[in-house]
Amino acid sequence: MGAGFLCKYTKTENLRYTFSIFETLMKYTSVLLFLLIALSCTSDDDIRRNPFLIDIAFQRSLNVDLPQFSPLDFPNNSVIIPGEGIRGVVIYHAGNNQYFAYELSDPNHAPNSCSGMQVNAITATCPCPDDTNSYNIVTGQHSTNPELFPMKAYRVQREGNIVRVFN
Repeated sequence: MGAGFLCKYTKTENLRYTFSIFETLMKYTSVLLFLLIALSCTSDDDIRRNPFLIDIAFQRSLNVDLPQFSPLDFPNNSVIIPGEGIRGVVIYHAGNNQYFAYELSDPNHAPNSCSGMQVNAITATCPCPDDTNSYNIVTGQHSTNPELFPMKAYRVQREGNIVRVFN
């Protein structure tokens, strides 16, 4: 007599059992995958909302062939657009097609007659006599206190000779 393998289950029962295990594993995998996706999603609720600056919808297209916007064709230059946003917008060309745009209203106090910041090189400074807030227009961060609100950023896209600023 040869040594043969005896199975106490028939082929059909063995397939049912294997399929049952597979179904169970798929259910657990699906639940685990769902939990991973649900837990990995983040909310922007944790982002500190600036109570001083409201969201104002705008869009402005700037043709760099025009003399007033031509500095944006060259790295390390900025252009100020008064009348957009709350107190105007500054756009900075950092080079390699990287542009940054920020609101020129000081983000750390309510907008008032003196809250429109002035730009000198890459620094925006609030002229209000009761504070000395200054910000880097490349990063938007406060120059000396990272705990303060940063400048309000706007989106920038360059397509050909047009630089588009919007929020």
